[in-house]
Amino acid sequence: MGKIAIILCNFASISDEAAERYGITSIESPLSWPEEPQLTGDNIFQKMRDALNRGINSFPKTSQPSIGTFKKYFEEALKDNDEVICITISSKISGTYNAALQTKNFLGASLKDKVHIIDSNNIDVGEGLLGIKAVEVSQEGDTIEKVIEKIRSYVPKVYFYGMTESPRQMEAGGRIDHVLAAILMQMQKIGMRPILHMADGVVKPANLKMNAKNTAEALFRQFEDKNREQLSKGKCFRVAISHADNLEEADELKLLFETRYPTQSQVDFINMTGIFIGSHVGPGTLMCCVLED
Repeated sequence: MGKIAIILCNFASISDEAAERYGITSIESPLSWPEEPQLTGDNIFQKMRDALNRGINSFPKTSQPSIGTFKKYFEEALKDNDEVICITISSKISGTYNAALQTKNFLGASLKDKVHIIDSNNIDVGEGLLGIKAVEVSQEGDTIEKVIEKIRSYVPKVYFYGMTESPRQMEAGGRIDHVLAAILMQMQKIGMRPILHMADGVVKPANLKMNAKNTAEALFRQFEDKNREQLSKGKCFRVAISHADNLEEADELKLLFETRYPTQSQVDFINMTGIFIGSHVGPGTLMCCVLED
């Protein structure tokens, strides 16, 4: 079996350390936000908070990689690898998957069949965790067809979920109206907060958590509730965490996994939420992904 390169699209989130350890390439894309230079903050999410506080109703603009961008990454990867596997954001919420497929048609005949596109049916750290599993599968010595089959078998096993800090950013970006934002803010004041998750490739409400002022604990309880039977059977889970300038609770969530299930969970990485997703959910958001391993 020849060398296989694993590429993640720009909507994925994976730490630099994990990407280097596993040899994963993440596509980089420019960000458009004309108001950014006038805002203060050490990272993009702090600047988003500053914009909200100052009444600047704008947010970072994102876009999927172009065919030209995909082509550049594919051709570069094939210089040192025999095959390329590109994992993209869910095709149900972005045209990225189709753009990657179209790019294959622009490659020469000798390269076209060496590029393989996989729809993660997920976002952010969901893509990152699937990418890590793809690397491990690709190193087992199977044929490329078997490798692709195995990776796709893990797609429905990747469970992504999270909680936003406030609906203000989603309202400012026009993703929810003012009435719904006001209702959600009132719910938060009494400790009732929705947990969002990926279901069938789209973001949907999972359930409501009462007394959920501590986001890390609420997300951990969601993990336990969903996987109680598997945990009782001794099943093990891989974990990835991302945060939108909320490292304190991200570290707390990691600690919960490590102290309550020290032999059944492995946190592969914590990373700042990718801005391509973070611009939609807003600062303070905490997200998690688990994969039964």
